[in-house]
Amino acid sequence: MKKPPMLKGRSDPVFDLLTKSPHKERLTEYLALLKPLDEQGRYLPFDDLRYRWASGLDSNLCWALVKKARTAQYASLLPLGEPVQWGRFLLTPLAQKAISSVDRRTTTAALEYMSSQIGENAHFSYLLNDLIEDEAISSSQLEGAATTTRVAKDMLKRHRLPRTPDERMVIGNYRMMNFAWEKRNEPLSVELITALHRVGVSGIDDAQYSPGHLRIRDDVVVQDGQGNTVHVPPPAAGLAARLRVLSQWINQSHDDPHRVDHLHPLIKGIALHFALGYEHPFRDGNGRVARALFYWFMFKNDFSAFRYIAISVLLRNAPVKYGRSYLNTEADDLDLTYFIDFQCLVVLRAVSSFTEAYRESLVNAESLDRWLSESGFFERLSGKQRAVYQVARSGMAKVFTAINVKESLGCSYNTASATLNGLVDLALFEKRKLGREWVYFLRVKAN
Repeated sequence: MKKPPMLKGRSDPVFDLLTKSPHKERLTEYLALLKPLDEQGRYLPFDDLRYRWASGLDSNLCWALVKKARTAQYASLLPLGEPVQWGRFLLTPLAQKAISSVDRRTTTAALEYMSSQIGENAHFSYLLNDLIEDEAISSSQLEGAATTTRVAKDMLKRHRLPRTPDERMVIGNYRMMNFAWEKRNEPLSVELITALHRVGVSGIDDAQYSPGHLRIRDDVVVQDGQGNTVHVPPPAAGLAARLRVLSQWINQSHDDPHRVDHLHPLIKGIALHFALGYEHPFRDGNGRVARALFYWFMFKNDFSAFRYIAISVLLRNAPVKYGRSYLNTEADDLDLTYFIDFQCLVVLRAVSSFTEAYRESLVNAESLDRWLSESGFFERLSGKQRAVYQVARSGMAKVFTAINVKESLGCSYNTASATLNGLVDLALFEKRKLGREWVYFLRVKAN
């Protein structure tokens, strides 16, 4: 075996500093920092790490050691901005956990297995349709819509026309998510990005949003809650060309595990989410389009369960951390690891919530079947009536109409109407005329 060559010449400047006083007296402490993660396995920015280093250590030297360890493991991801700067990232243990969870629980095959386990309990399809609404509502609330979840759910289920700009925002997001699903087999293009924006924001305030039109002036900035400018997007000049480059990168295959440029779709979709937010191609509505494009990419790569997984529910509950993940990336030479790790944490929690909802659905279905058998109602109810009654008892929905039952259970309007009226005849439901439509709800005394 040939011995490795002896290294000659000047050593690295960072290590040169460690050989000089006063640093050499604490050499062991400094060298312990030569790793990308902290002691708890977290990928933290300088602003967080500097409070965790031992007293008396030179914070600049500590950071130089952390960055050296990270730089050695960086992979280039995608070009961003003008002048072009390459976004880089490091695949952390957290990201690997998220990838594993997504692969096991969110593929089309996994969703089909869940549905088969439910069997004849058709209320699961009602649950899935209910979950589709969650992302549209929470994404709107994340952007400032004041509509409550309960009111927004009622509007979507009853197909009520929106009464306020906030409700129009919810409807727009709902349409945009469905549009992303419908267009999942198309390649990314500037035209698809602008069409998504047009579907999502048309009719809210067209003067403010300019639906479907890229910004043409450099008068758009991102501000924090105190009105401070925290991000100035790249110039409007060349915006369409940069989006075409982004589209080419997204449309390029990175699936081959034997290639050095292999990327899991989750990481690539999160990078797309970041790129749209960074470029800020529209006057308003950029966050909604960025999140919708993440979903579009996951749909495109056969992760169908993401249609029912609402990441914005969790982003809405942590808007400061969401914004900071953008800022940390931009402040650290476009190290996208901060943004990727935060989104992976959100995805992990969202997938767990979806899985738990499925498990609860199974338990509730079995419990209801036992009650129906013991009470003598089982043979008197059709499968669809059992599904609707299960949904009502679980509290998943409180008000029903023939239209939303038709859509949720995939049946005709007449069948949906007969299903609801049959529950009224059995004294399990009540109904009331609201405007020109009948609404149905669980009878208070029904057990």
